[in-house]
Amino acid sequence: MSLTATLRQVRQQQRLSQLELSLRLGVSQRHVSYVENGRALPSRPLLMRWLRELHAPLPLRNVALMQAGYAPAFGQEPLDHPELAAARHALSRLLAAHDPQPALLLDAQWNVRQLNQGARWLMRTLGVPEQAIDTLNLLDAMLAPQGLSSAIANLAEVGPQVLVQLRHDAAAQPELADRVEAYARLLQAQGIRESPVGAPQQIAPVLATRLVTPLGELAFFSIVSSFGSPQSVTLASLRIEHLFAADAHTQAVLQAHVPNSA
Repeated sequence: MSLTATLRQVRQQQRLSQLELSLRLGVSQRHVSYVENGRALPSRPLLMRWLRELHAPLPLRNVALMQAGYAPAFGQEPLDHPELAAARHALSRLLAAHDPQPALLLDAQWNVRQLNQGARWLMRTLGVPEQAIDTLNLLDAMLAPQGLSSAIANLAEVGPQVLVQLRHDAAAQPELADRVEAYARLLQAQGIRESPVGAPQQIAPVLATRLVTPLGELAFFSIVSSFGSPQSVTLASLRIEHLFAADAHTQAVLQAHVPNSA
């Protein structure tokens, strides 16, 4: 993909007109048009502001900079790099402090990078082999026959919401696209619409995922943590999914079966 195609695509995803973008950047609409048509090349500082105004993910900002012939701005060190030691420590503390409630550290590809005791217990309870837990890809696990999706009792409610998140992620990570569409087909095969028809009489404050397990149905809602203003592609790609018991039964099961390591 070229710089012009990248900038047009990201602007359109943000539903911004060229005029709106030009006002934010303090340049003429004609200049925005010239850049998007390849008739002008923005300076590096302008391109950085351009990408920031479009809320482009950090990996895509690096790509756009290189497409323009500039050096990338954001590092992509592995998570075990010494410079990320403080960030790793913070992530480990967040995970451990959430026990016995499950919490998982995911990267942009939906790979599980780290789990707390509660999440490890939950994966085992859902039938994930112990030896596979530390290298688990959550999207692959949802797509697998008799995988995690089959354990979701209210997939008709949860599935469309997951698909929205997956499609958002695939916009920044195109390599996810094939598996995202495979997930859409999984929902379609079960007669689940991407957009529910009609509206319920009452909408719950948060959507709980109800899981069928040997210990009965367990219900969780989630909160997502991510780094504020990350300046590293690696850190920008990470998020922690904190699961919270949505009812008394789930809370009692967690207290009885998960060692609290906080």
